Amino acid sequence: MKFFPDPQTVVAFKIGSLTFDVRWYALLILTGALIAYLVMRKNLKETRYFDMDYFDSLFVYTLWVGILGARLWFCIFFNFKYYFSNPINIIRIWDGGLAIQGGLFAGVLFASLSLRKHHYSALKVADNVLPEVLIAQAVGRWGNFVNKECHGGEVSEEYFGGILSFIKEGMFIDGHYYEPLFLYESLLCLVGFALIYFILRKHQNKRGDQAWAYLMWYGVIRFFIEARRTDSLYLGNIKMAQLTSILFLIIGLLGYLGVLDRFIRKIKPTLIFDFDGTLMDTREGITEAYRFLFQKYSDESKFTDEIRNEIIGPALRDLFPKYFPGVDYDTLYKDYHEKQTEVAKTANHPTAHSAEVLKFLHEQGYKIGIVSTRSKEGIESILNDFNLRDYVDDICGLRDVNKLKPDPEGIFYLINRNGWEHDCVMIGDSLMDVNCGLNYGAYTVAYISDPKREEELRAAANETIFDTEELYAILNRDISFTYNEK
Repeated sequence: MKFFPDPQTVVAFKIGSLTFDVRWYALLILTGALIAYLVMRKNLKETRYFDMDYFDSLFVYTLWVGILGARLWFCIFFNFKYYFSNPINIIRIWDGGLAIQGGLFAGVLFASLSLRKHHYSALKVADNVLPEVLIAQAVGRWGNFVNKECHGGEVSEEYFGGILSFIKEGMFIDGHYYEPLFLYESLLCLVGFALIYFILRKHQNKRGDQAWAYLMWYGVIRFFIEARRTDSLYLGNIKMAQLTSILFLIIGLLGYLGVLDRFIRKIKPTLIFDFDGTLMDTREGITEAYRFLFQKYSDESKFTDEIRNEIIGPALRDLFPKYFPGVDYDTLYKDYHEKQTEVAKTANHPTAHSAEVLKFLHEQGYKIGIVSTRSKEGIESILNDFNLRDYVDDICGLRDVNKLKPDPEGIFYLINRNGWEHDCVMIGDSLMDVNCGLNYGAYTVAYISDPKREEELRAAANETIFDTEELYAILNRDISFTYNEK
């Protein structure tokens, strides 16, 4: 094994009769991709609604597709006749020859198709991914330096001014000094990343702004860098990188100004409702069922106003041990459920306009789910009593998940089980519901059923409503329905 056998190779080693080289170019490309990946992963994890296992797989596949696209782009525009009359040389990537713009086209196309198949917003993901590509490009350009590529015309030794002498030495090629365009592009990529990530990100007006800004920034800097390069790829007499840079700039500008909005598929967000207190006023039924349990297993005088407020929302399995220690859960649940069923038709009723709202939204094509700490069977029974079951697409109840609200497992369960859009609106009447939505990354709407909760709900949710009819106006807005996004 030989370390640094030549300026372009990190290590060379043999296995049997085969010789393997690890080149600086490949190492720097992969290092840039790894740094970008870590920042992308951090961003997407903060959005909360993205499946990180899927992202890991998507990143790996997109990276390989991007490398393939970069190679084919190079082969097509560097010497089409040579490579396609000797196709075995196309795979000889170790001999050099990748074009970043071909990699971008291939990678973006592949990722967009995959994201659409899995019901994620490609623009939302692009906002959290494309600016980080500038990091990979900045690091990758140093691979060009090692390979003595991406340079301009001849310059004098004084051009470097004694600064960064190793760059001057690296740009001494065949007896002449050359302009270090790789360095300028690398630095400009880092400047672009900083502007988008630390400034634009905080003042983003709409979904896609960061992605469009990336296209504009890279389009501009690559156009001017390419104008000075002496080792460009051509289509006839036109430099391909300049042509695609103009395309990037136009698409980015039109996207940022909103001109392309009409061509972008509008997504109806998935609607996830809480049940008790949001769609159905079940307070009286819950109260009567608990009163019965206190009468039978404790002392009704202990059923205070404080406890009456506390029992609305939390799961039975959390409250039963607190109020009835030592009593078997299954026994308590059986008696509770029987009492609930007995009083359901007289004690329960839909909240104001919720029946009409469910029917209308269902007819408009929205996917509607319910996530509740009540059993699925209990919810279906009550919905059937009021002829509302047909307007709800699926239900996640007490026994369908391991973790109850405010954990977002119930939302993930419904969306992944049914293949619904990951853009989601969570509607509930408690802080537990709002936090469930926030933990998923949903747009949250707090339904004020109890004035005592209004202040805390207003502070936590994106929107507050007093009547489910108010959802119409919210859903008709031109906004992105995910956590903390305009």
